[in-house]
Amino acid sequence: MAEDRDATDTIIAFLETVHPYDSLPREELSRVADLFVPVSLAAGEAVYAFGETLDGLYLIRSGRIEIHDRNGALVSLLGPRNSFGERGLLRDGKAATSAGVAEDAALLMLPAADLQRLIAEQPAFARFFSRLRPPEPRSGDLTTLKVSQLMTRAPVTCTPDTPVAAAAKLMRDRGISSICVAENGKLAGIITTGDLAARVVAEGLSAETPVAQVMTRDPLTLTPDQLGSDILHRMLERRIGHFPVIARGKLAGIVTQTDLTRFQAVSSAQLVRDAARAESVEALAKVTQCIPQLLRQLVGAHNAHDVVTRLITDIADTATRRLLAMAEAEYGPPPVPYLWLACGSQGRQEQTGVSDQDNCLFLDDSVSDADMPYFEQLARFVCDGLDAIGYVYCPGEMMAVTPRWCQPVRVWREYFRRWIDNPTPEAQMLASVMFDLRPIGGSFALFANLQEETLAKARRNSIFVAHMIANSLTHSPPLGLLRGIATIRSGEHRDHIDMKLSGVIPIVDLGRVYALQGGVTAINTRARLIAAGERGVVSPSGGRELLAAYDLIAGTRLRNQAAQVGSGRKPDNYMAPAALTDFERSHLRDAFVVVRTMQSAIGQGKGGLV
Repeated sequence: MAEDRDATDTIIAFLETVHPYDSLPREELSRVADLFVPVSLAAGEAVYAFGETLDGLYLIRSGRIEIHDRNGALVSLLGPRNSFGERGLLRDGKAATSAGVAEDAALLMLPAADLQRLIAEQPAFARFFSRLRPPEPRSGDLTTLKVSQLMTRAPVTCTPDTPVAAAAKLMRDRGISSICVAENGKLAGIITTGDLAARVVAEGLSAETPVAQVMTRDPLTLTPDQLGSDILHRMLERRIGHFPVIARGKLAGIVTQTDLTRFQAVSSAQLVRDAARAESVEALAKVTQCIPQLLRQLVGAHNAHDVVTRLITDIADTATRRLLAMAEAEYGPPPVPYLWLACGSQGRQEQTGVSDQDNCLFLDDSVSDADMPYFEQLARFVCDGLDAIGYVYCPGEMMAVTPRWCQPVRVWREYFRRWIDNPTPEAQMLASVMFDLRPIGGSFALFANLQEETLAKARRNSIFVAHMIANSLTHSPPLGLLRGIATIRSGEHRDHIDMKLSGVIPIVDLGRVYALQGGVTAINTRARLIAAGERGVVSPSGGRELLAAYDLIAGTRLRNQAAQVGSGRKPDNYMAPAALTDFERSHLRDAFVVVRTMQSAIGQGKGGLV
């Protein structure tokens, strides 16, 4: 008995140095120590193989354990105080990796049922072992509510042939200021009390005039899953107060200023308003100078990373459109229609506290050589303006001011065709950038159907897809086999990790490939990952884990930037793992392992089916 007690005391002393066991009360820790089963294995032996039912969670007392993914790629070399096996235990009870002994090892095995009990009873265990996106308190203000929570469902409608007098009477009787004009459930336009005054009464039209003659055709619309900030920002920028809501091509509701009277505008909306009204580049710069503080406030309010980056990107979009308006005021109306598009993080609506500019110009095919100087001036004005207000020039010159990226639509179509048919390394890089294109200002019709056409053509070319997959593997998560998280070894950022290049970009690349494989038109990375799971491009479990990993990595990046702002520093993408707690480092490394595993799967031709 004395020997057993000594063995238990030795285990207790060891567990007191390992999180989260160190958080247990002494009596509970003693009970847990009795649950562990000692396991001794020699170098070369297997602990478990991929797909096997796991007996429990393993904790290393001494020696080293190699962890391989299902494709045989080495993803971790774990030492004392590291645990392994929890990923499979918390998923379906089967091993999600293979584990073998690299050096003679002494392990402690906590049976699966006991681990589940501890997770259920001990908050520290639940926090430590949960792989799901943690619930975060939300502010509950308009910016973070969904349109579906704000809209009026089943809006009042009329048909295009309804007389304006009947429409006016309907508005009066219902106490509303607008009516959606629809046919067979599809939106045809909208007519407001303002339209009746300006287009009917003021013009002396007959009361029998059909609403189709005076309605606003193709009005700006929203979707149910957009944010309340989208409503507010558009209202402030475009100075309109009625937005039909479209779901699956059908009219689903309407949002008006009346719907928003109980909410107050927050700082992001104020910045959008100020940007939309700015009369000079200097005034715009004053707006964008507030973005770091906005980032800190949004992160401090525990908003999800995708909400924060959407709100910040909205400001960049508004500033870009304001610069386009200033350019047209300076140089006159454009000789032919044009479209300004963003790519990169702005295109994906993923801008943070530090962003450069990536953009291009699509010109109507009727453009002539004599017209080009106008667009060269416009591009220079806007790109210089963006640089002046904090969106620095793209190091790779992916900007509309570069002649190559200011071309007629027919040239752009040829670009896409050539990149897909001849996937050279440069073509892969350019195609990757261009798959993230999002229209910002100008004639949106110039981009109509081009994304879908290009995506379909690229998807049919297996060689191009293979090259895109290879290109997506050029950025690896910062996993050090011996030291946990690999950091930069020298220079200004020594002992830091690049949370953009090594953190989010590998997932952005995976999301882009999944979108290509699944024909997903979404541009935002999180939306791409969700759609890939829904379309079976990735397995349900693999998709959930990658989404959780992305949320953790992207959220950690934003929290680091917010901390930099709070300490009076300019935000950047470099973070010192040493500044994290053991808990945070452990989970961040787990997230990197998930990304490496998904990269390995897609590199082996297995997509995300892990």
